[in-house]
Amino acid sequence: MRGAIPKLAVAAVIIIAVAISIYYLKPPAGYEMVDIKLPRPMFVGTPQHFKVDNLEKPLGRPRLPLLAPIGTKNVALGKPVTSSDEEPVIGEIKLITDGDKEAIDGSYVELGPLLQNVTIDLEAVYEIYAIVIWHYHKEARVYFDVVVQVADDADFITNARTLFNNDIDNSAGLGVGQDKYYVETNEGRLIDAKGVHARYVRLYSKGNTSNDLNHYIEVEVYGRPVE
Repeated sequence: MRGAIPKLAVAAVIIIAVAISIYYLKPPAGYEMVDIKLPRPMFVGTPQHFKVDNLEKPLGRPRLPLLAPIGTKNVALGKPVTSSDEEPVIGEIKLITDGDKEAIDGSYVELGPLLQNVTIDLEAVYEIYAIVIWHYHKEARVYFDVVVQVADDADFITNARTLFNNDIDNSAGLGVGQDKYYVETNEGRLIDAKGVHARYVRLYSKGNTSNDLNHYIEVEVYGRPVE
């Protein structure tokens, strides 16, 4: 009887894996796999030397594709961006939505220390299914107090919602987060937005494991117009 338990566990894992494979190879009606083009990787593997509380373990495989309703695309491309730091240390704010995700000089913006944020105006209300963030992946880093919010207005008063928050001690003053810290890679960080309706996207951070500055290479928002 004892030997049957591991066999059942293995069988369950196989069944789940097959079900996932079928789901992604043949998406449900009205859905498709969204092509998120990734930049070149700048390092191999995920370093394990970070002494950061609440750090998630490496997935050990590529991220699963984004499944979303047909017609979903990056609606942040070329859209206007504002920042809490009006005079970045390096680069220009517009780089955040210019479509360049490579980790090379001239492709990222460097904001000052302490808590900073950037806000993307999608210029219309969209049904948002995912937000993908590339802070900086030229080297492995962990960024602190990453908070992602959406709202209907630029002041984040009307219908403001938090989609991601890994600020475990509320040092950013936006509430205690339940999400984990993560290591930056060329995959960026995909945040499931679950079809939320919003016009504005705001992203916070508060330094990283290499220095106290804040960086953004690119932010993509995958959605489609609200009918």
